Amino acid sequence: MNYVRTGLLLAGLTALFGAVGMMIGGQQGMIIALIFAAAMNVFAYWNSDAMLLRMRSAREVDDVTAPELVAMVRDLARNADLPMPKVYIIENPQPNAFATGRNPENAAVAATTGLLKLLDRNEIAGVMAHELAHVKNRDTLTMTITATIAGAISALANFAMFAGMFGGNRENNNPLGGIGMILIAILAPMGAMIVQMAISRTREYEADKIGAEICGHPMWLASALNKLDKGVHAIPNMEAERNPAMAHMYIANPLSGKGVDNLFSTHPNMANRIAKLQEMAMGPVSRPQAASTPASSGRSASSPWGKSPSKPAAPRRRKRPWN
Repeated sequence: MNYVRTGLLLAGLTALFGAVGMMIGGQQGMIIALIFAAAMNVFAYWNSDAMLLRMRSAREVDDVTAPELVAMVRDLARNADLPMPKVYIIENPQPNAFATGRNPENAAVAATTGLLKLLDRNEIAGVMAHELAHVKNRDTLTMTITATIAGAISALANFAMFAGMFGGNRENNNPLGGIGMILIAILAPMGAMIVQMAISRTREYEADKIGAEICGHPMWLASALNKLDKGVHAIPNMEAERNPAMAHMYIANPLSGKGVDNLFSTHPNMANRIAKLQEMAMGPVSRPQAASTPASSGRSASSPWGKSPSKPAAPRRRKRPWN
């Protein structure tokens, strides 16, 4: 089903490329835009994950540079029966995280320094489990391609504005003339937000559910979401504000929600997500099959650290996992 969704999304984005190209240069412009869109689709499939991480100035960490965080992700990936993803840290004060990669074998999870400072160890585990759930569901391919091509749509719209300002319509290739350029200039900035809406918000509920199963404690994630909801509103993410096409990738909406952004929210209401996790905590949580296999090294399926769900591990006084 994810492959069908991805195909439909790419087809819609390609059609949007063609429409903008026609408004810029008529039939010839449409053909050029479609060729460009096809090239972008191929590029996004193979390179969008690395490009998005570079855009956020993410640095990869390992057992030497962030031993606790990497060990935590490794245990959670084992519980989820997933290959070990790459782990990145982003220097950004807003608490947030996302996953990327075209498949589980080429996946990466990233957390901001703001998240690592705000949350305790159990809450960080809940967030990382949520991101691994996106990897397990193969949502990351859809999210990374969407963010990359949405950015390209905005770039094409900026080109339309540039061409209009400097006489790009002299040969009258644009069927709508100056009006068409004005329409592109006004509507194109909203293109990225519209693309965000193409991704079903229900995937966040599913990732919350599977993430709770991976870490074994729904309330770890619920507590994390409660803090993140307050944190993202208190601390703006200027990089996300400048490039809203990537907003749908984060565990919490990084946009301020002011003005029109609030009409294009890509995330479900945080209170509803927390309520569903609280309902899970009241009943039995189904465990991933991999957690009971020998690969778990004898640890309990309830959590990657062998703690009982009824007795969450007490926070330890030690260095943060990102130091």
